Amino acid sequence: MTQLEIVGTGPLCLVQDLGRPGLAGQGVTVSGAVDRGSLVRGNRLLGNTSQAAGLEVLLGGLRLRPDAPVLIAVTGAWCPVTVDGATAQFGTPVLVPAGATLQLGRTHYGLRSYLTVRGGLTPAGDFAGSWSTDTSSGIGPAPVTTGTRLPVGRNVVGPPLVAAIPPAIQGSAVELGITLAPRAESLTAADRRVLTGSVGTVSSDSDRIGVRLNGFRLSATAGSRPSEAIPLGAIQAPPSGELVVFLADHPTTGGYPVIGVVDADDLDQLAQCAPGTQVRFAVRPAPIY
Repeated sequence: MTQLEIVGTGPLCLVQDLGRPGLAGQGVTVSGAVDRGSLVRGNRLLGNTSQAAGLEVLLGGLRLRPDAPVLIAVTGAWCPVTVDGATAQFGTPVLVPAGATLQLGRTHYGLRSYLTVRGGLTPAGDFAGSWSTDTSSGIGPAPVTTGTRLPVGRNVVGPPLVAAIPPAIQGSAVELGITLAPRAESLTAADRRVLTGSVGTVSSDSDRIGVRLNGFRLSATAGSRPSEAIPLGAIQAPPSGELVVFLADHPTTGGYPVIGVVDADDLDQLAQCAPGTQVRFAVRPAPIY
């Protein structure tokens, strides 16, 4: 079986797929790639199943060496890609010969790049049908470190694509669509004006569990409530004055009011936002069933 030997990593490198949906009632969060779209696009370039596991690389720095020829793709936050020092293309299938060193430089205009390999990764530590690493609970494969050897699987459904995928764009400001619920009744009229009229910033105290946003101090969220379910993208309003948007490794329950949920498509963009990025909310009408 083909293996990838990890020669070096940056700040954090994790095995991720699309996670473990449907297990929140058992206390298992979804986990998986925080920029799901970038992982899926990388898998599609290589003819993999959408669920195939790849590597989520924070701020670049990954170096690896396969023991047999492999086809890879790098998506998400743009970074320079080289094979034995020669420039390789970002966002398109790249052949890496046996023994050659693939390197990802530092990311530009985003935080997380995704390296997919034709066939997907199948390391030890899978749980509930997923190879995702949950940084909160420790479920899944261990974080990737120098010396790790990652087996390549056979999660292939078609031929690779002759195509180029643009990098994830992370500008100086983003707009997040949200639906108010389920505790939006706790918001006063003034709070709603703050929520829709203010510009917040991404805090440096953010990770795969959640993104903290400064600048949205609300008056009606003091105190805690009985613990209740927290979905992916939930916006929790603790009394500290920050808002927390929960990402892939979020807890399944919490005791502060959840005043809304960020649109799923916008979570990918939020996951690429560096500290200091400006954020606005655009409130969507509540769905009618």
